[in-house]
Amino acid sequence: MSLFRLKSNIRIACAKRLANYLAQEVETLGFKIISRTETGVDINGTLEDCMYLNMYLRTASRILFLIDEFKASTPDQLYRNLVEIPWEEYVPEDGYISIGSFTNNENIRDTRFANVRVKDAVVDRLTNKTGKRPDSGPEMNRTVLFLFWNNNDAAIFIDTSGESIAKHGYRKMPFKAPMQEALAAATIMASGWDGSTHFVNPMCGSGTLAIEAALIAVRKAPGLMHRNFGFMHVKGFDYNVWKEIKTEAAKSIRSFTQGKIIASDISAVAIGAAQTNAREARVDHLIEFIVCPFEETPIPEGEGVIFINPEYGERLGDVEKLAETYSQIGDFFKKKGAGYKGYIFTGNMDAAKRIGLKTKRRIEFFNATIDCRLLEYELYSGTRIVPKNDIE
Repeated sequence: MSLFRLKSNIRIACAKRLANYLAQEVETLGFKIISRTETGVDINGTLEDCMYLNMYLRTASRILFLIDEFKASTPDQLYRNLVEIPWEEYVPEDGYISIGSFTNNENIRDTRFANVRVKDAVVDRLTNKTGKRPDSGPEMNRTVLFLFWNNNDAAIFIDTSGESIAKHGYRKMPFKAPMQEALAAATIMASGWDGSTHFVNPMCGSGTLAIEAALIAVRKAPGLMHRNFGFMHVKGFDYNVWKEIKTEAAKSIRSFTQGKIIASDISAVAIGAAQTNAREARVDHLIEFIVCPFEETPIPEGEGVIFINPEYGERLGDVEKLAETYSQIGDFFKKKGAGYKGYIFTGNMDAAKRIGLKTKRRIEFFNATIDCRLLEYELYSGTRIVPKNDIE
């Protein structure tokens, strides 16, 4: 049987507070979740399943295929267990390996030492069995292994993603502090927007939210925008199988005719970056880009969402000026957003109090290490006054 058809545990990792959205995606793709944590879900499947998951998942960061798990309390015990694994069946003799890890063991003060012991075991095994010694280093674009070592429990995985798939491969021109693609996709999922109504994104920056909305609207798989994955550098990889997965994903792309996607920013530089990124994702024809102050952003008639990711103040801008901006966002929602749902993604809840509208939901996220909320507002004509303690 092909190595790629052998079943094992698959651990699908994501950023904190994205696990619920990741679980939705995984179940929609037809997989049964056997366990979940705050940073991912576990399923059973094959390396071919990993190829499929890498193609379609928007909120994942990496997909790990379990090779072995064992007990080890010291680096030497770790090495002895790893050197017994038949790495010659997984890793090309003339290849290149890199090691990632999560280590929580009292005998390890520097996680890099654990990574070195993994590398030593794999290289020594391959040298002994094949007479060839693979190269190794920090690059994540070839064969990638991942060690999970918590106290005495160790597990070794093939990282079938390689470089993180939380980045969807189109953002060539970042602007200021951009939202990561997986997070942007999760926040849109949280809003419930599915491409059947309008999506308006003032303060669009480098365009990540608008681009992710376009990708969701046409059901374009993020894996179509990646040229390299870790599974491509595992022995037994069949390019024809991958070609079939790519062909199926390309055929599933649909047209977007039920709404408009509008992205605006006061900065022409930001709009230029957003257009470049949208062209890279091949969705630039689906998005109307406009250089204007956010309050002048046109709102199409009908229904939809207005989605704004303003500056938080922790890293960018002046805090008092920021508070005034949030107040202006509330006025913008009131004057131009009737019939829409409004969303503010922010890490500054003090400034958010200045919006002055009653929140329907406050959904927890992290943006890197910043504790954030996605605030949802039902926008009605003439509604503005709210209790002082509505947002805490």
